[in-house]
Amino acid sequence: MAEQQTIFIGQAEQAIGLLPKMANRHGLIAGATGTGKTITMQGLAEGFSELGLPVFLADVKGDVSGVSQPGKPHPKVAERVEIMSLDSFSFTGFPVTFWDVFGELGHPVRSTISEMGPLLLSRLLKLNEVQQGVLDLVFRVADDNGWLLLDLDDLRAMLKFVADNAAEYRTLYGNISAASVGAIQRRLIGLEDQGGDQLFSEPVLNLDDLMQTDEEGRGVINLLAANKLMNSPQLYGTFLLWLMAELFEQLPEVGDPEKPKLVLFFDEAHLIFSDAPKVLLNKIEQVVRLIRSKGVGVYFVTQNPTDIPDSVLGQLGNRIQHALRAYTAKDQKAVRAAAQTFRANSKLDTETVITELGVGEALVSLLDEKGRPGIVQQTLIKPPKSQIGPIKPEQRKTLMAQSLVAGVYEKEVDRESAYEILTARAEKVAEQQATSEAAAKKEKEDAKAEKARLAKEKVQNAKTRKSKSSSRRSDSAMDAFVKSAMRSLGGQVGRKLIRGVLGSLFGGR
Repeated sequence: MAEQQTIFIGQAEQAIGLLPKMANRHGLIAGATGTGKTITMQGLAEGFSELGLPVFLADVKGDVSGVSQPGKPHPKVAERVEIMSLDSFSFTGFPVTFWDVFGELGHPVRSTISEMGPLLLSRLLKLNEVQQGVLDLVFRVADDNGWLLLDLDDLRAMLKFVADNAAEYRTLYGNISAASVGAIQRRLIGLEDQGGDQLFSEPVLNLDDLMQTDEEGRGVINLLAANKLMNSPQLYGTFLLWLMAELFEQLPEVGDPEKPKLVLFFDEAHLIFSDAPKVLLNKIEQVVRLIRSKGVGVYFVTQNPTDIPDSVLGQLGNRIQHALRAYTAKDQKAVRAAAQTFRANSKLDTETVITELGVGEALVSLLDEKGRPGIVQQTLIKPPKSQIGPIKPEQRKTLMAQSLVAGVYEKEVDRESAYEILTARAEKVAEQQATSEAAAKKEKEDAKAEKARLAKEKVQNAKTRKSKSSSRRSDSAMDAFVKSAMRSLGGQVGRKLIRGVLGSLFGGR
């Protein structure tokens, strides 16, 4: 049956199915709001899972979480099952792993600053060319010194270090603008306010954990809870690009496999490309073109094909186009452009049919076994086997507890990286400076004390000399007085003796 040989999508004049061998040639699911894109995406994820192919799906509204539970009978579902003659149709749930950047509705999914790289970070922070040059320099300095950049603290520390040592690095890497460093630091505060600090830490997502099967051989459907993440469109789009780039870099070449290893569904895909600089768009185009050789299929889900750059749109071989509205001249132009991307069907006026499709109907063109686009078919999309709509919080909690990765990513790890190294280095420099300042202070105090001692000694010596001088002067005066007195006394006694003698000698005469 068609369901067994292909991934059944829906019913036109005949069953429409996607060949597994062509599933890694990428695809597009487009259509206005409320036309059935989410149901189509959910049904495709079920089909891939049944073939044993793991899926990663960004669930921007939480609606796809119902894929984990069996569906419930509904008149519209029963009607489609009957129209399509799906005799083997039965309600069933599928194996699911929940992920969440914020760790609230799923297991934490993380990256690091180093793995994100300067190009994606520049896009995330909306840096201009000069600021991006400074960020490139920061990564270069970190690499040259072997310093890991894991979280926002590491990046802040590196920015400060480079700014403080700008003169040293100017000759090696060029001018470092202090204004640009300050601008990047302010952007990091904004990113942190959006919850970006929770994305950048460890343990980092192990890509092997996305490529699991259950005990029945069905591929696990990895659901990224993106309803909160969508409040930060730049963070959402950059994270999806990082994931695709990591898969491209880490997975080995497999050539042209019979079926892919992993299938990615990126809802609200226009956020991936909006405001992306040309250099980044060129990288995206390259990754999309080459990642199929790594066994990865990428399916972009958006409202209008014009949301996707032509260079990328041209690589999306499998197309499912839901209804578009043509209320304005711009809308009519978009409808015309969408119609022209399909291989024409002489039985259909594609441009007219696009605007008349009902909910759950689509124009479908898939690649054949030789990789050629099939003729576009107006197709009734199959109903999902799983629950339509979100699950209850307690159901999500139970599934997370039973997950293959339960407890693996919940505890954050903070190993030594640039922040710790530069902090320790700054503390050591501060300690050395404090020691040097203390030594200089002591030396100054010792010199001052020595100077005071010498001054005191000088004063004491002067007093001593003055005392001795006074004593000598006193001795001299006393000597003179004694000598004078003695001379005077000697004279008087002498005279008396003479008188006495003479008087005696002559007095008697």
